[in-house]
Amino acid sequence: MTAVRILLCATVLLSCCLIPPASAGDEKPAARPAAATIELQPGTWKDVTALVEKHKGKIVVVDVWSTSCAPCMQEFPGLVKLQQDQPEQVVCVSFNVDYVGIRNKPADFYRPKVEAFLKKQQAQFVNILCTDESDKFFAEQELSSIPAVYVFGADGKLAKRFDESLLQEGREEAFTYAADIAPFVKQQLAGGK
Repeated sequence: MTAVRILLCATVLLSCCLIPPASAGDEKPAARPAAATIELQPGTWKDVTALVEKHKGKIVVVDVWSTSCAPCMQEFPGLVKLQQDQPEQVVCVSFNVDYVGIRNKPADFYRPKVEAFLKKQQAQFVNILCTDESDKFFAEQELSSIPAVYVFGADGKLAKRFDESLLQEGREEAFTYAADIAPFVKQQLAGGK
């Protein structure tokens, strides 16, 4: 029996030497949820109005922003949260106006920077990179600055535009998603004016 024990111990020792122990690195990584696809399509304000028309019956919130606008980027997570909180009743759209019309920097020049921000924010809704020069857009909309947020009612008509004209004395910002836009959208969903 002693010879059998010796042979058994030798076999176990040999297998331990030949077969490396499993380590944390040998385990299969836990399945990660698939990264959300963020799409950025070129377009103009006409594309926005077509989206509003397409989504009649829902509230459509359009956030006009730029990567060069710190307040825009600070408030952008509010748009993402609004879409997450009301996915069936609200359609959120981001409308980027980085393109300023420089000949050697067409709208697509800004795509990498804009997409990187959208991915970081997990902006899983319609994202439009404006192909019109920003000055042209501002003039057409009679908008002096951004951030600006347009809320269209279920009837497809503009219910309210949030912009710098709403700045009240004693406030640092003209509006925020938490204090102004989200409550207004809830009011619209409830059928209020």
